[in-house]
This record gives sequence, structure tokens and C-alpha cells, in this order.
Amino acid sequence: MGSTAATEILRPLHRPNGSYRVVKRLFDIIVCLLASPIVLPLVVLCGLAVRIDSRGPIFFSQRRTGLHNRRFAMWKFRTMCRDAEAMKASLQHLNILPPPDFKVPNDPRITRVGRFLRATSLDELPQLWNVLIGDMSLVGPRPTSFGSETWDLWHTARLEVRPGLTGLWQITGRGVVTFDERLRLDIAYLRAMSLRNDLRILLRTVPALLKRSGV
Repeated sequence: MGSTAATEILRPLHRPNGSYRVVKRLFDIIVCLLASPIVLPLVVLCGLAVRIDSRGPIFFSQRRTGLHNRRFAMWKFRTMCRDAEAMKASLQHLNILPPPDFKVPNDPRITRVGRFLRATSLDELPQLWNVLIGDMSLVGPRPTSFGSETWDLWHTARLEVRPGLTGLWQITGRGVVTFDERLRLDIAYLRAMSLRNDLRILLRTVPALLKRSGV
């Protein structure tokens, strides 16, 4: 383990009081409910586009790691062909990220509609349901598909908060690709957690989405 990682373990994290957690949870619920008149028609339109474009289910769920290491089903619009998981092994040699991450440039498994949904981040809309039921928050570290048994000790700090629909990576770290680099952004978020910071991240997410850098 490098000296930087060791420092991240030794430095105490900021732990917000209980009122912050309660207000943050209420804020998540209220925003989801207020956004529902806009979100629901978009969900219908995106769902129809996925159905028309390719065979397979409209939604895709994947087990992710969340608060206190609890695994939950995170929902997205399906953006890949129906047999995408079966094709993954044959594409391992094209992976540009260190394991356990997996990313293939111009991934052939992504559908036409899926590429648009990813570029605009509309594929993430169903995760508002995850926020509403408490699996996720509007702002926080992005949940990983791989379990914490693959992590280093200092990585586990992210398990102290609900994973987020958006976060520092979405607004500042699109060029950051390795898990360690993303974790350092997560820890920076944990050290500065506050409602003001959450609102700032949410507001900065809007122009980040308009850049259409989701693929």
C-alpha cells in the first residue's frame, strides 16, 4: 500500500450529526416526489425507445454495494444487447481498466438507443426509485458492482454513507478511471459532507449532463 493510501486511512473522517442524515433523507424523498411529473413521462419515452430498438427487457438490474456493505439491486434502462454478459469474457482482452473494473472502448454490446441513453445519462433515471426507497441518495459515492471483499481497507470508508446518483466523480472526475482515483474523490466528499456541498454538487451536475459525456 502506498503512502498516500496509508494517509487516507489514518486521517479521521468528518462524521456529520444525525440531523444532517435525517434532513438529507427528507430532501431525497421530496426532490424525487417533486421531480416525478417530469421524470415519469421521460421514463415512458425511454422505455418505449429501448423496447423498439432491440429485443430484451426494458430495465436492467445489477447487484451493487451500498451503505454498511449491504448489497442491493440498482436499476437502469437496458443499454446493451440481451446476451451482453455472455459476451463479456470474449472482450476481456480489450479491457482498458485494471480489474475489477471493466471498460471497452466502443463496446459492441451497446445498442443504438443505449449509446444515446448513456451519453445523456438518461439510463440512470430508474435509480430515482432506488433513492426513493432508501437504497441510494441523490448525492454520494457511486455504488460498485463488485463486493467489498475485493477492496483495500481504506476503500471501505465509502460504506459509511448511502451511495449516490451523482457525486464528485460526475462533476469533476470524468477523466479519472481507476478505482483508487475514484475512491480519493469519494473520500474528499466524505470529508466535506454537508447539505450545502450536496446542493452544490447537484447544481453542478446539470451542466455536466449537458456535456453528454456519459459513455
